[in-house]
Amino acid sequence: MTRRLLPVLLAAALLGGCGVPVDDEPRRVQPPPGGFPTPAGTATAEPDGRVDEPLCFVRGDGLAAATRRVDGLPGVDAHLQHLLAGPDGAERDRGLATALPGTVAVAGATLTGTVATVDVRQAGEETGRNDEILAFGQIVCTLTQRPDVDSVAFRRDGQPLEVPRADGNVSSLPLTAADYRPLLGR
Repeated sequence: MTRRLLPVLLAAALLGGCGVPVDDEPRRVQPPPGGFPTPAGTATAEPDGRVDEPLCFVRGDGLAAATRRVDGLPGVDAHLQHLLAGPDGAERDRGLATALPGTVAVAGATLTGTVATVDVRQAGEETGRNDEILAFGQIVCTLTQRPDVDSVAFRRDGQPLEVPRADGNVSSLPLTAADYRPLLGR
């Protein structure tokens, strides 16, 4: 009987020594000094429940950020549709414009993991615009400010589409805001 009881007692002693000691009553945990960091590009809710919707427009020959207050961050496709609608009156008064209409014909966007894929149709010949770098930069810089998007890929007819980056080189790989950094804040 002692041989059977010995392993049980040994196991109980070992298990009793593991873990966190129990206090007689709850104790207050002190937060670390300083504030908690908010990851870049995240939408933060205010007490009224509204969040910032980041958008990227054109000012002069560069890209400029704008923020709109919305009830909740929309899905990727709806966010892109807000960008395609262009700057509102107050944003236009601040000198913001868009290079998108007539330059890039967007059919929609989807999110797979952290990559937003934007489907692009062939733009019409009557556009008269040649600022594709700014147009693609607007899309990439807008969508990568979302907390759920790390990069943006473009495709046409289901195939990867080569798009211009700020340095003039083209890429069919997913792009990030860093690909357009030279154009930001001009």
